[in-house]
Amino acid sequence: MSGTTARRRGRPPRAESADTRDRILTAAREEFSERGYEKTSVRGIAKSAGVDSALVHHYFGTKEQIFEAAIAVAFAPALDAPNAVADGPLEGVGERLTRFVFGVWDNPTTRAPLLAILRSAVNNETAAAVFRRLVATQLLRRVAAQVDLPDAELRAELAAAQIVGTAMMRYVIKLEPLASADLEQIITRVAPVVQRHLTQP
Repeated sequence: MSGTTARRRGRPPRAESADTRDRILTAAREEFSERGYEKTSVRGIAKSAGVDSALVHHYFGTKEQIFEAAIAVAFAPALDAPNAVADGPLEGVGERLTRFVFGVWDNPTTRAPLLAILRSAVNNETAAAVFRRLVATQLLRRVAAQVDLPDAELRAELAAAQIVGTAMMRYVIKLEPLASADLEQIITRVAPVVQRHLTQP
């Protein structure tokens, strides 16, 4: 067989590798979303993606590592929150951050994967640890760096707790009347609290 027609054994071509990796990642997000962390298996992800389990391990490693990769993609829209903090004066940071995060939650396209992440994190300590690590390193520390005040990390965590707690009650638990309240009304009430957490002396 000539060199032009023969394919080297081993790793697939780069384009094929990227396609396979994306297919596995998509399958992983769907499996974690439908089954949660505990009931999802590498074998199930592989079957859903139409590949061998060994290929899942080759690209991502353990189940914990593929969960982290899957939620990083799903969580990506929320990772622009630090830019919302930086984009303007410190006096309006609470409103900008609150509006941005609730905008992500209120969009059905971005809300669905976030709900899947939270369900897994609430029900499994391994998943919770992965989620905490992602939130701490990719979101809260970056927000804290933008605030640049004493106890900046604690301030960022308290602000996040206010927003995420409200989002949980509205979108996950669906507690009324919060679940049906106008989004602008929620932002108007929550933003000043977030502002105090981030900037009050």
